[in-house]
Amino acid sequence: MLAKDSYRNFLVQLQQIYPLSEASVMVDWVFEHTAHIKKNELIKNSSLLLDAVVEKKINIQLKELLTHKPIQYVLGEAWFYNLRFVVNEHTLIPRPETEELVQLILSQLKMAKFDTNNKISFNTANPATVSILDIGTGSGCIPIVLKKNLPLANITSLDVSKEAINVATENALTHHVDINFKVIDFLDESLWSSFPMYDIIVSNPPYIPIAEKEKLNTNVTAFEPHTALFVPNENSFLFYEKIALFAKKHVNYGGKVFVECHEDYAKDTALAFGKNCSHTQIVKDVFGKERMIIAYY
Repeated sequence: MLAKDSYRNFLVQLQQIYPLSEASVMVDWVFEHTAHIKKNELIKNSSLLLDAVVEKKINIQLKELLTHKPIQYVLGEAWFYNLRFVVNEHTLIPRPETEELVQLILSQLKMAKFDTNNKISFNTANPATVSILDIGTGSGCIPIVLKKNLPLANITSLDVSKEAINVATENALTHHVDINFKVIDFLDESLWSSFPMYDIIVSNPPYIPIAEKEKLNTNVTAFEPHTALFVPNENSFLFYEKIALFAKKHVNYGGKVFVECHEDYAKDTALAFGKNCSHTQIVKDVFGKERMIIAYY
């Protein structure tokens, strides 16, 4: 089959459930990933043929996409901070706002140094070697990017899902970084005494009240892991309260906690940290939405 015909059919089919702009991006991604054909090659060579095996695989991927399955799960990969990560149904798909959280940490650390008592300070222009705890790592995208940019940092990453930790470990090996991954239920306070002190804690925890499930797209609710997305309606700040309580005894003087939050509940999230730290700061994303909290210790 001619590649251009397969491409056109793929695009027409996807437009049944996606707008043209989104469908076009998906088609380009599938053809480049599976057939190793870029759009400009199709334009230059209209007689380009698809191998039968590749054509069959592309048709399977089209059927999956038509069920609203996210393209990242269909292809088994996602891009984050210009790095490729393996993802599957056990891990959240990395999102741009989480890239902003990572960038926020890195930009803050550019202003950090250790004082004479080996306590971290974030107000000067020297790089710091830090101890970092990442809670709810998923695919491992946050700690891996941090480690790539802070090669001397000591990073521990937690997740309640063994399957997610397996994916994160694979991604760390791919990117040649050394991270201490642990399968652990962070909400179990009886386990906290085994943890040391940290300079930074970072987390993109579950924060969507289950009541909001119906507002989300099918490609999220039907495929992404609910344990990484939703919290009980009656305790929607569960993870933030636990992180704040943990940080009170496990963050070094001068350290910080960085978390992603629901844009509608940033002030409430900040309050969840307020009684356990010196002060908090709400940070807006590139769209002006209140999406990140820094808690200062």
